[in-house]
Amino acid sequence: MAEPRARRAARPREEVFATARAAIAEHGLDKLTMAALGRELRMSAGHLLYYFGSKDQLLLETLRWSEEQLGERRRAALARTDLTVRQRLAAYAELYLPEGPGDPRWILWVEVWGRSPASAEIRKGQLEIETPWQTDLVALVEEGAAAGVFRVPADTGDGPATVADRARQIRALLDGFAVPLAIGLPGADRADAAAQVASAAAALLG
Repeated sequence: MAEPRARRAARPREEVFATARAAIAEHGLDKLTMAALGRELRMSAGHLLYYFGSKDQLLLETLRWSEEQLGERRRAALARTDLTVRQRLAAYAELYLPEGPGDPRWILWVEVWGRSPASAEIRKGQLEIETPWQTDLVALVEEGAAAGVFRVPADTGDGPATVADRARQIRALLDGFAVPLAIGLPGADRADAAAQVASAAAALLG
């Protein structure tokens, strides 16, 4: 009688997502196949599809995991009591911007944005993943406004920009500088992007 085949141990969650992030960054989601990813992880394509259902869901869950890793660093930076509110805003921007061309985390974002128009599922997931960045920035700007470091108009319903508006504007600036950096457009420079964002944020916050 043949010996029963030993079950292959499931790969650790971190290994699956780290491998998926690297593969998507290198090949793009369109060229990535579950079979190829499964070979890298020594798992079957069927096993991956069982857990993720589709490549879009794999993309979302990999981005969610990636942002969870960075979220820990962001929360730690924003909680530092040895930094001023302006220094913590600068630390937030440093964490937000890509490390450089091909930054795997940002390539995931580019892939997600490209699929959002055609997928309500992607749009919903994107919003959920983005929300902590907005929430933390709003709290930081509120802290600075309460301390008199930032000058942000009170919410009057139909008046000037509020704290949440300012936070969205700063994140829009960061996104605008981040994408050229992530895709490696000529002339895009991380230090210059950080300086431009700091200058614009100072103007927005007073």
